[in-house]
This record gives sequence, C-alpha cells and structure tokens, in this order.
Amino acid sequence: MSRRAIGWAAGAAAAVLVAAGAVTYAVADPGSGSGSGDGKAAQRTPSADSADAGFARDMAVHHQQAVEMSYIVRDHTKNEDVRRLAYDIAQTQANQRGMLLGWLDLWGLPKVSADPPMTWMGMGGMVTAKDGSLMPGMATNTQMKKLATLNGKQAEIFYLQLMTNHHKGGIHMAEGCVAKCTVGVEKSLAQGMVDAQQSELQVMAGMLKERGAKPLS
Repeated sequence: MSRRAIGWAAGAAAAVLVAAGAVTYAVADPGSGSGSGDGKAAQRTPSADSADAGFARDMAVHHQQAVEMSYIVRDHTKNEDVRRLAYDIAQTQANQRGMLLGWLDLWGLPKVSADPPMTWMGMGGMVTAKDGSLMPGMATNTQMKKLATLNGKQAEIFYLQLMTNHHKGGIHMAEGCVAKCTVGVEKSLAQGMVDAQQSELQVMAGMLKERGAKPLS
C-alpha cells in the first residue's frame, strides 16, 4: 500500500476532525441551525431514547474499542504504514468519542442506558452480546487478548482483519444515524464517519492483500 493512499485516508479522517470543531460549536450553540431552519427546533434537546442519544452512547463504546485495538498494534509492530494507520484511527476516533460524550453532557442525558445496544436502530432485540462483542463489528474479548499476544506481520494481519469488521459495523451504525438522527450536525458527523471509514477500508484491503491475507469471514 503506497504512502499516498494512506495519506489520502488520513486526509479524509483529518477532514472529519476539522469539521468536528464546527460540529461541537454548533451543538453547544443553541442559536445554531439543526438543518430545519427553525430556531425553536434547533434548541430542542434530544430525549434519552432518541436516535441522537442512542447513537452517541453506542458509537462512543464502539470507538473506544477501536482506539484500544489501534494502540495495541502500534506497540506490536515496527511497520511504519500500519503504525501510521493505527495512530490516525486512534486519534480520529478518540476525538469523535469525546464529542459524542460531550454532546450527551450538553443535552443532560445519561451516558449509559438500560436498553440493549442498537435499540435506537430498532435492533435492540437482535444484537446479542457475545464474549464482549456488544455491537456489529466489535471484536470479542478473546480476539482482543489474541491481538495482544501477536507481533510483527501476524499482529498487522489480525489487526487489519479486526479493524475491517469494526469499520463495517461502524459504517452501518453511522448510516443509521444519518437516516434517523434529528440533530443536523450529528448527522453530518455520522456521514463524515461513513466517508472516512470507507476510504480506510480500501486502504486496509490493500494492506491485507500485500500480506497475502484476506478479511475474516
């Protein structure tokens, strides 16, 4: 995988973070629009069971695992391309996670819910937590422990495989927010996640191919 391709993916992630600054300001500013053009609508706070709150809660958890996974592989390989990709993913998703939790604070809503994950997408009864995998694409506890035992090329391949599934699950969730969330700037951030993670999927597919490996089934 060329550095140019990795740089392009990193640029997409950086663009999401640049937009994120405006997103955070807009959510914090009650006078900002929410896509409806209605000042009163812009000041309405999402309810605890809304798609806006559900996405913020669930994606914060989903992102946290990606950050942990990325720091593990960064310390278990010397390959510059993988380390650079892992660092970009960790920084992007850590910043986005902070925004998601910050919005819940601004809205005065809890960061946890008694409802199962993905309830806001109508999938609360369909997603079964298995060995720590709480949402689509998340790695299991067993997989996370295995990643921590690997080094070099083996660690790179397993990380790329796990992160590929992680991104696919994250994209599915972000697309759900684009369709269901009502806060305009949150919808915009979710669309930015979709765009950036799709570009990273292409980069990771190339990296796996270079290593003679394929995504997990």
